[in-house]
Amino acid sequence: MGLRDPRPHDRTGRQGSAVTTVHTTDPRTGRTVATDLVETTREEVDAAVAVATADTAVLRDAGRLARARLLEELAARVSGAKETLVEAAARETGLSAARLAGEVDRSAHQFGLFAEVLREGGYLEVMVDHADGAQPEVRRMLVPVGPVAVFGASNFPFAFSVLGGDTASALAAGCAVLAKGHPAHPRTSAVSAAIVAAAAEDVLGVAALHLLLGFRAGLDVVGHPAVRAVTLTGSVAAARGILEVIGRREEPIPFFGELSSINPLVVLPGAARRRAGEIADGLFTSFTGSGGQLCTKPGLAFVPRTEHGDRIVDGLRSQVEEAPDHVLLSGAIRDAFLGGVERQVQAGAEHVAPTRPGRPASDGFAVRAALLETEVSRLRPEHAEECFGPVLTVVRYGEVGEVVDVLRDLARSLTVSVHADPDEDRAAVDDVLAVAVERTGRVVFDGYPTGVRVSWAQHHGGPWPSTNSQHTSVGATAIRRFLRPIAYQNAPEWVLPAELRDDAEVPRRVDGVLRA
Repeated sequence: MGLRDPRPHDRTGRQGSAVTTVHTTDPRTGRTVATDLVETTREEVDAAVAVATADTAVLRDAGRLARARLLEELAARVSGAKETLVEAAARETGLSAARLAGEVDRSAHQFGLFAEVLREGGYLEVMVDHADGAQPEVRRMLVPVGPVAVFGASNFPFAFSVLGGDTASALAAGCAVLAKGHPAHPRTSAVSAAIVAAAAEDVLGVAALHLLLGFRAGLDVVGHPAVRAVTLTGSVAAARGILEVIGRREEPIPFFGELSSINPLVVLPGAARRRAGEIADGLFTSFTGSGGQLCTKPGLAFVPRTEHGDRIVDGLRSQVEEAPDHVLLSGAIRDAFLGGVERQVQAGAEHVAPTRPGRPASDGFAVRAALLETEVSRLRPEHAEECFGPVLTVVRYGEVGEVVDVLRDLARSLTVSVHADPDEDRAAVDDVLAVAVERTGRVVFDGYPTGVRVSWAQHHGGPWPSTNSQHTSVGATAIRRFLRPIAYQNAPEWVLPAELRDDAEVPRRVDGVLRA
């Protein structure tokens, strides 16, 4: 069920079953058209999982260096197809060509990063305890879990979808991918899947990735007994639906979700005094970038109730008033954005700019940005709900202790950002940091949480509801989600995997001593 042809299924030969055509919508105009794609049936899901199971065996047996060559080939092919990919995604997402081109580059980089992870070998966590008296010899390493279901994100048609970090890390681990294409960009998903499958066929002789389309197909693949893990970048509601299906399985499997985050940003008094204008500029860019449709968008900004804090708010106000419309990804996201802004206003937040923010301003799914303001003493749960889109709520405070108290009660997030002056705010930073490290997975200093670096040290997760796992889809440790440990006791060398043998050139811990 590989995808040399970007269309996942033919319209005929379904033994009389009904065919459901997949549609696509251009957010810039709101116009919906039929595609040549069709939704995946239950029988086709079963066939895809069967082939993916066989593909996983090939990926595993090929070894990490062969998989590294595949990932390097994917990096090259994704880069080479940039123009085609950007053109397809622009029609389905309304995102700018520059943003999409950068995302293609990011996706290619992710494949390259995991090729480096494979060649280095430390991800295997190889450990050897030699026999000691009556104690047996034990050798341990990590092995692939099996086929992985990957649910793509609406807001990242490449970097968190078919060509995203979940796919790259699963293939690196040796797991074939069952990619559930997002309904917001089905054509982009199909073109992306064809690139992966063609490269895998050429390098290893298997498709390695199989595209599934349609809501029912997503439920079917999660419930399939041969699927060994599920990933999602999406909403808490979608996560609960997946977890419900997993709960009905005879054998449970892990679910790795990146879900919801308010990403509070704290401006301390000294930082406001020294660089109010700079903070206003950076904060505006961060909460409006990509139409505010980023999981790391700051939703709350704590700003001191001082004249320097006023300068930050004034700077934000002027930029919001002059900003062009922002095209959101879908009608559902637009409606949720408008409803979220209205709920905040009803809960007591005040409009700062413009007079009627958030209303549709042109054809399609375009909206105006919204800047709201409230006092820390009047903060309500509605103000701390994630609102996907270009909205920021400024929370004014008098004492840093008020901010610390609020942070303790906010839902946990992917990020907490802190802007501080090293001379004036040192003690306050300690107070904020003590809470932040308990509430988030990444603390950003004097910067903005959007624009997540793809690197070895990066962590893109946090406590529930931001994510539900220790290892997430960005950074080298993403591969750890799709591996499980296995130990060999008193095994003869000839049966051992290559990395467990004495001559293997990978980092390892031998009798408790780490060897590079």
